[in-house]
Amino acid sequence: MTIPRSADLASDVLTHTYDDMFNPPGLTNFLGTAQVDHDVVAIRSVNFPPYSHGDTITGQLYVDGRLARSYGGTVEVVWRPDQVVRSTTVDGMHVRTTTACAPGRPAVVVQLELSGAPGRAVSLGLSLASTATRSPGAWSNYQPPSEPNTLQIVDNRVVGTGESGSAVSLQGLDVPSTVDRGMLQASVVLDADGRAGLSYVHVLAGTLDEATEHFDVCVADVPAVISVAESMWGVALADAFDPASEGFSGSLPVLETSNEALQKLYWWGVLGVIWFRRDNPASVLGRTYDTLMPRYWQTTTFIWDYSLSSLTHALLDPEPMRKHIEHWIDLDIHEHFGTEWLTGGPVGQWYSVNDFAMTRLVRDYVRFTGDEAFLDVSVGPKPVGEHVHDWATAWRGLRGEHALADYGGIDNLLECVSSYVHEVASFNAANVWCMRVAAEIADRSGDTDRGALLRKEASSQAGHVNELYVEGKGFWHARQPDGTLVPVRHCYDFNIIGTTIPDDLSESQCAEMVSFFQKELQTPTWMRALSPYDADAAFSVRPDHQWNGAYPAWPADAGRALFALGRGDVLLDWLPGLAKSANQGPCGQAHFVEEAQPAMAGGAQKSPPQFPYLIDWSCSSSGAWVSLVLEGIFGIEVALDGTVTANPQVADLDPDARLTGLRVGTTTYDITADGLTPTA
Repeated sequence: MTIPRSADLASDVLTHTYDDMFNPPGLTNFLGTAQVDHDVVAIRSVNFPPYSHGDTITGQLYVDGRLARSYGGTVEVVWRPDQVVRSTTVDGMHVRTTTACAPGRPAVVVQLELSGAPGRAVSLGLSLASTATRSPGAWSNYQPPSEPNTLQIVDNRVVGTGESGSAVSLQGLDVPSTVDRGMLQASVVLDADGRAGLSYVHVLAGTLDEATEHFDVCVADVPAVISVAESMWGVALADAFDPASEGFSGSLPVLETSNEALQKLYWWGVLGVIWFRRDNPASVLGRTYDTLMPRYWQTTTFIWDYSLSSLTHALLDPEPMRKHIEHWIDLDIHEHFGTEWLTGGPVGQWYSVNDFAMTRLVRDYVRFTGDEAFLDVSVGPKPVGEHVHDWATAWRGLRGEHALADYGGIDNLLECVSSYVHEVASFNAANVWCMRVAAEIADRSGDTDRGALLRKEASSQAGHVNELYVEGKGFWHARQPDGTLVPVRHCYDFNIIGTTIPDDLSESQCAEMVSFFQKELQTPTWMRALSPYDADAAFSVRPDHQWNGAYPAWPADAGRALFALGRGDVLLDWLPGLAKSANQGPCGQAHFVEEAQPAMAGGAQKSPPQFPYLIDWSCSSSGAWVSLVLEGIFGIEVALDGTVTANPQVADLDPDARLTGLRVGTTTYDITADGLTPTA
């Protein structure tokens, strides 16, 4: 099987108990999102922009008048792209539900199946809540908008509306029911085989008439809705690998391998980008890709995260990628960290990564599409190529009394590492790489003098970056405005320096960096973003950038750094453990290391959403794993002019592995352990 189906991407059985450190899975139909909650029926974060339900929980199950969760049993969860299956035992009765977002509709359906003693009469209740609203402007807060609703009963269905009257939620069952103080109730009798069932539907819309239309279609045949959701996802997954399909403006190469870990991590990366596709008619930008889901920052695309999946976007869907690049240039990348698609407006503060991120996005778009003319297209007052030059040299305006750029305080950088501030090694190394990219673009336009000056300046800056190295230790300092050097044992320096300026490092530096990584950051199934030996490890427990876990792109980028530093063998040995962390669905915004939380399904457990962790269930930087497979394990290098070379490292994993259908410009290639072959 080389092209996955939903069933191939299913999680392992994930078991949790009442309100433990478990992040419940999300669902999407490419219009909006929803999240299941800790019991077997409840859903939350039901949001189909421009209509929002906030993070409100609704549909909590009661059995014979008692809250089902109060029985204290375990809940088993299996996630697939098209559905979530939950099951538990309540008072001697097995309860199983299947939840899906209805394709093409702002609705969520839950099919409930009961099994137990034949003839048993069961009273079921769903505790309903509603905070439906439509915000008049952008969703520029980390949580989607909501407002208090009044619940009314209309035809045994529960209608929620707020004072603004801007949105309606409609909730009900497909069997006769009653409503008492927000409790939707129905009675069933288990048949001769000890079985019974019913279905729950939740719709979010602008008016009651619109909501009723969607509700009536869904409630008439919930199993059919679930079946169509599976078909929708089957098409989306197949389209991702089919250059002739209309589902995406590009396509990804097909990986053929007998190595389960390699296959799983490649599919993990692909799925984690498709998962964030939004084809919502309310978007002023057309097709977009969200960054987090299903709980936080809905409708927002962060430049940083988009760039971490840059190669994946360039291959899979270059048309919206180009549109986003142009849009971000128009808005001034030094004034925000991203944009939201209901208005197209900017969101948040400046992120220090933006110059590097935008340079990477333009370079990847041009080299994989072959659209070199894009560099000459004027966006605002100047061509894109000139914008790249500006980004590559923007660091000059950030210097204080020292040669390197000062990237400011904690909010511009990693947010939860207080020592990683000011003259950090990572972005100053990235500046070296950006200037070399700008030099290539200058040479292309015939300005070889500018190109030579940029390369000279890049080499000089690489020397200044090396001034931050902690001799013999493998990690780097962050220089403060007063000249103080603060040692910071963070993976971001390892990742960025390793992938941007490896040739500017000595052999001993490379060896020491790898040794540091292995001893202080790498774990069997994941990695620490910050070493537990760092003085700042006590500052925060947010696991995306601290000692207790890592952001989903960090292990993938660390793998590319290992290859660049000459130790790809470390990554290849690590791969089976990393693949176990793909057993929970798409990459989480962070996964815990084993010391922080026991493994789940054999891998690093997704971190939870509640305070103080504040981690969403999935994150779009998953595409970094595609980059690891293509550029690291298969050794593919694509120059700005589209020249393709390959130095595959895959033989030790699977000597028969092959990538087919890699598109670069107008040419496609196959790559095996023996090298590169043009096929068309």
